[in-house]
Amino acid sequence: MWCITASSFFSFFNLQVVNGIEIYSMKIDSKVTSRFARNVITSRAVNRGNVHKEVFFDVELPKTAFITNFSMTIDGVTYPGNIKEKEAAKQEYEKAVSKGQTAGLVKASGRKTEKFTVSVNIAAASKVTFELTYEELLKRQFGKYEMFIKVKPKQLVKDFEIDVSIFEPQGITELEAEGTFITNDLQNVIKKTFSDKKGHISFKPTLDQQRTCANCSQSLLDGDFTVKYDVKRTTPDNLQIVNGYFVHFFAPTNLPQLPKNIIFVIDISGSMSGREIEQTREALLKILDDIRDDDFLNFILFGSDVHTWKEKLIRATPENLDEARKFVRGIDTEGMTNLYGGIMKGIEMLNAAHEENVVPKRSASIIIMLTDGQPNVGISDTQDIRAHVKKATEGKYPLYNLGFGYGVDYGFLEKMALENKGLARRIYPDSDSALQLQGFYDEVSNPMLMDVELHYPENEIAGLTKNSFKHFYDGSEIVVAGRFVDINQNSLTVDVKGEGANDALSFTTQQDAEQTAKAFQEQEYIFGDYIERLWAYLTIEQLLEKRTAATGEEKENLTAEVLDLSLKYKFVTPLTSMVVTKPEDYDNQAGIADKMTEGIDIFSFALSKKPNVPLMYPKRKALFDGDPHFIISVPQKEDAICFNINEKPGDVLSLINDPVTGITVNGELIGDKRANSDTKTQNTYFGKLGIANKHLNLKVTVTSEKITIQNGNEKTAFTWLDSVTLQQEGLTLIINREKNLVLSMGGGASFVIVLHQVWKKHPLQQDFLGLYTLKSHKLSEQTHGLLGQFFHPIDFTILEIHPGSDPKKPDATMIIKNKELTVTRGWQKDYRKDPKHGVDIPCWFVHNNGAGLIDGVHTDYIVSSLF
Repeated sequence: MWCITASSFFSFFNLQVVNGIEIYSMKIDSKVTSRFARNVITSRAVNRGNVHKEVFFDVELPKTAFITNFSMTIDGVTYPGNIKEKEAAKQEYEKAVSKGQTAGLVKASGRKTEKFTVSVNIAAASKVTFELTYEELLKRQFGKYEMFIKVKPKQLVKDFEIDVSIFEPQGITELEAEGTFITNDLQNVIKKTFSDKKGHISFKPTLDQQRTCANCSQSLLDGDFTVKYDVKRTTPDNLQIVNGYFVHFFAPTNLPQLPKNIIFVIDISGSMSGREIEQTREALLKILDDIRDDDFLNFILFGSDVHTWKEKLIRATPENLDEARKFVRGIDTEGMTNLYGGIMKGIEMLNAAHEENVVPKRSASIIIMLTDGQPNVGISDTQDIRAHVKKATEGKYPLYNLGFGYGVDYGFLEKMALENKGLARRIYPDSDSALQLQGFYDEVSNPMLMDVELHYPENEIAGLTKNSFKHFYDGSEIVVAGRFVDINQNSLTVDVKGEGANDALSFTTQQDAEQTAKAFQEQEYIFGDYIERLWAYLTIEQLLEKRTAATGEEKENLTAEVLDLSLKYKFVTPLTSMVVTKPEDYDNQAGIADKMTEGIDIFSFALSKKPNVPLMYPKRKALFDGDPHFIISVPQKEDAICFNINEKPGDVLSLINDPVTGITVNGELIGDKRANSDTKTQNTYFGKLGIANKHLNLKVTVTSEKITIQNGNEKTAFTWLDSVTLQQEGLTLIINREKNLVLSMGGGASFVIVLHQVWKKHPLQQDFLGLYTLKSHKLSEQTHGLLGQFFHPIDFTILEIHPGSDPKKPDATMIIKNKELTVTRGWQKDYRKDPKHGVDIPCWFVHNNGAGLIDGVHTDYIVSSLF
């Protein structure tokens, strides 16, 4: 969950002192009351050296959490964080930055977590304490609430402790704790107790227990620590009232399961080939084993065309399931991405099944769509697709959109799902992708109620959170919160109605504040305003969801409401930032912490005046665009390295060369319009690209004017004014008019080429090209070239960040390939989604034509021609 590292990295000759920095205490203290958790992470360090040192504080937080406080205490003086509206925070931060050095920068986004990092220089013999507080509402899945803690101290720590206290007014029925790094010896270090309403977990390993072996300096503590529990349920729901606010938990048990009608809409476009489609088949086969015989199902596959397994939904009899397995084993990839056709076919099929009474009246209908790309056949405008889908479903069926990998337009998938009572989920491209798919299905595979409505007295309640739910799934929980119009009101009656498998069901609950108070007689509130904060947390979370799909005045109103609540309750949300500024006698270090949206779910302490931008390119590990600017994404670091190549116009550079697949990419440089310019000052760009697959005898030449395809002796030419979707044997080409083209050869790596057009009368610049690689993992390990060499794993360490010649761009020492390089923090443009303006990408800039970073020297990559 946290780590602190010294500014330089050496072997751990001393158990607690690393490069003069002793990390003597790390602790996470979690207090949970009624599923609402407040977590305080504290780390303490002392500089035992005789010069100042830089210390980093790293914390990986659950994505669903909101930071509420951060402070640094240095030599007894505390510097707290202030949460402000994002723009105001940015201005305060920039003011501090203009006076001196900033704090550090690390950005990351994982499956369940996002990383918060801050660094600080501490003087010799000085101490520093970091304290971070975050809050989250624990969600119930598969019958248990889960608290997820990332443990990664990176070294042995003398005083290391996780302490979790749980207080549930309903009572606790079970409590468990486990860790992916827990050995048999460490299992006994986890102390667990619970009785009635209280539960407690403690994990406090000694130095010897943390070691990987006797006398080792490496730590075993590297992985996930998870606490799970559930509460007693004598009634279907539970109401709690405190200080004018209430929370209502609804989770009925022992209900018969509703039959479900499920349609899987699966992307089979060419980009899904290889491991993606194999894992999809694997997951679907496992899912078919869990389909009940009273369920109905069908499969819809979309590439360029739309294919269905059956013409209509069919019952999951043993014979039909055997036939379905045979169909799934035969799923293969072809064509482009007709997402619109696939999803509309699914909706039409469900509509027909209900209209023709093919499926039971009391049954839950669900659409699960999986895609790894963006629509490019049929209707491809995402706003048009959303409008058609919303009109077609009419709110009758929840739509669950699964985005496989990072090539998808996740924002589009999320908006469309939220507009249709569903949700979106990213499936991470990894060895366990099939398990991720199956795990999501498990969450929605057991519907118990439909059309659940929770009714509260309108004249008594204000600020009510979402109280209408399409489905209630077994093992989950519905949570509704609100506040009383009369703060002195202390009683509430709630009516809940829903459609069950056999008939309509209704529940009525009454509660008063005195009953809640009795539940707390044994112990004061773990944090007294927890229900009010729970209400604020849930309200902000749901308003942000609504804001995702909103436009115009509605979006403005939602933004204002979220901002007001975020500031009032001091939550770092996508609309607020937290600034920590140290006074001048401590070098004016300043930091700004942000929380953004999916895909850029990160907290960061920024190094520059530019806004934080996501780095989500695990599949596209290298690209170029600009002068010519090469950007190398390093996913495991959640960071990037960039460098320029300065050669003369007319030179051709080897960019990618894979002798196994036969794919090569070369680029020819053009210069600006300055005649007889010195190459040291002249800007150069890529004006022509040659992409070939020698095994297929295919060559594609791209300039800023035209695209030429040579297949053997046959030639075909297009201009950038064309809108083209072309498929030949081994070749897929899409031209998005005057914007970009997408090219793949032989089912291997794909390339996006961006056209940059400038004003024809511009005195200097010419039109030029940018290149982005997709699915680079499909190239062989023998791939090389200026870009190709970076498709293999690369690692680096950043040391001693310090002011550079430009006060806005600090320098640092980079350790890479056993070399020390001086690098500068800078920004480059990513034009993939915005060809006109681009998006700023932060990166470490390597000087002198990438010297020390690239293999050999840059002139080694000059070749004689495009092919």
